[in-house]
Amino acid sequence: MHFEAKTYFFGVYKHSHFNKLQVMYNKIIKLILAAGIIGYAVYQFIEGNIGNGIALILLAGIFIFLYFKNEFILLAFLQLRKQNFDGAKKWLTKIKTPESALVKKQQGYYNYLHGIMVMQDNMNGAEKYFKKAINLGLSMDHDLAMAKLNLAGIAFSKRRKQEAQKLLTEAQKLDKHGMLTEQIKMMKQNMKQTTGPNQHYGAGGSLRSQKRRSR
Repeated sequence: MHFEAKTYFFGVYKHSHFNKLQVMYNKIIKLILAAGIIGYAVYQFIEGNIGNGIALILLAGIFIFLYFKNEFILLAFLQLRKQNFDGAKKWLTKIKTPESALVKKQQGYYNYLHGIMVMQDNMNGAEKYFKKAINLGLSMDHDLAMAKLNLAGIAFSKRRKQEAQKLLTEAQKLDKHGMLTEQIKMMKQNMKQTTGPNQHYGAGGSLRSQKRRSR
């Protein structure tokens, strides 16, 4: 009986601890903390502690920045730049409820990153992630172009040629700095030469293939 009671209370503690973590990651908490810090900064200015007030304003600015740019999304991007897919996945899994933890466009990037990571292993899953990312919105045209390019590759590999051409055209228009020129050109050539290549284009395919070649 004593053992069962201990097990029950441990379960309750574990559940409440998890809920506390969920609250910590809620985006609204960041704004509340920022507002509280700004209020205390104003008090410091009134008291004549100018240095403390400025430091507190800067601290509040960090919370406001992290409201719009989630820390786990930023860390996941950093890991992807190093081609560390496991590291990126580790940070993304810390976001348990994207709807409460992230603003709309950050939810878009949450799905965008997942799409990149599953591109080689789960084409259908990647397609769902990229479509959801586009619907939610991505703040940079380059990222939107990359998502559409990946979707074009998936559509073409599934023999949906018209859809692939439409997505490829949209990706090309969004690629204003020409960062995806070579990948777009390669895909156009394949579309002319073949009817349905079993190949993916964009961030997911290129990063994974580079990773494999480097081994």
